[in-house]
Amino acid sequence: MRRIVRTLLLCMAVAGLIPGCHQNAHAQRPASFSIFGDTADVQRKVIQGAALVGGGGAAAGTYHWLISHGGGGDVVVITASGTDGYAKDIFDEGGANSVETLNITSRAIADNDTVAAIIRNAEMLFIAGGDQSNYMNFWRGTKTLDAINYLLNVKKAPIGGTSAGCAVLGSIYYSGETGSAVSDSTLINPYDSNVTLYRNDLLKTPYLQDVITDQHYITRNRSGRHVTFMARIIADWNIFPRGIAPDEKTAVCIEADGTAKVFGSNNAYFIKSDPARKPELCVEGRPLQWYQNGKALKVYEIHGSNSGNGSFDVKSFDEKSAAGGKWYWWSVNNGHLEKKEKR
Repeated sequence: MRRIVRTLLLCMAVAGLIPGCHQNAHAQRPASFSIFGDTADVQRKVIQGAALVGGGGAAAGTYHWLISHGGGGDVVVITASGTDGYAKDIFDEGGANSVETLNITSRAIADNDTVAAIIRNAEMLFIAGGDQSNYMNFWRGTKTLDAINYLLNVKKAPIGGTSAGCAVLGSIYYSGETGSAVSDSTLINPYDSNVTLYRNDLLKTPYLQDVITDQHYITRNRSGRHVTFMARIIADWNIFPRGIAPDEKTAVCIEADGTAKVFGSNNAYFIKSDPARKPELCVEGRPLQWYQNGKALKVYEIHGSNSGNGSFDVKSFDEKSAAGGKWYWWSVNNGHLEKKEKR
């Protein structure tokens, strides 16, 4: 009964229903912005998984997938924008013991022992949208980053990220620190100043080595810039990357064995580069040429559903195991992205 009363009072404080209380009801916990549910720590059996969410709102079925993989334990949401809308949505999904939002807005907070411990004790982590350059600048070389990678690779708890949170899940990521890269501009000049790419200095998400993600994909016409990012990765680092890109209200949910399904209402794309089909021209001030007779990149498109649709092996990007979608060829001819169904 005491625990129920304490939880009720906390929820009322978070909602602003108790005079003198505010959202940061647990100011003694650094960065804690709000907590929904039972504040007593629980330990539950977890199942490894990653949910790459394309932003623009929740992807139907994704929160349920994450919570179930977290065994219904404690959820931590990380943000740098001071909002807890994701936390309430996740808690309202049902099944989680608690959902706490950590508003990490500096390197000092990210290097705090208590903040790191809260993350390590979570059974599920969700990285909110916002500005991924904040995550890059605040996390690198801190205890928060170590704690997240502990969840990913030691505790093997599920992790999800939407929009900016999805952007940092790949081992190669676009920071957006100088402004948002736009498809038209980057295709005309792959070395546009807004193309800012990093690798192997942030999250170590299983199966996302040499993967770069993108989000809001069709809604914001980002396929052209994503292809440009991949061309730059080849030109600058001699790495032949893979791309994963969910559209808005859509998520790619990756199981412990590397197989993925697509949740939500729109499409997700799995993009495969090939050393035998590298860009013909990727230089500063010239339009990108990555044509290869119209067969530069193999792309698999899967439409989402509330219960998860299709199947794609993110571990191998094996074409034969893909199911429930369509293959396409993508290519860039003199700065123009072309797409055609693979026959």
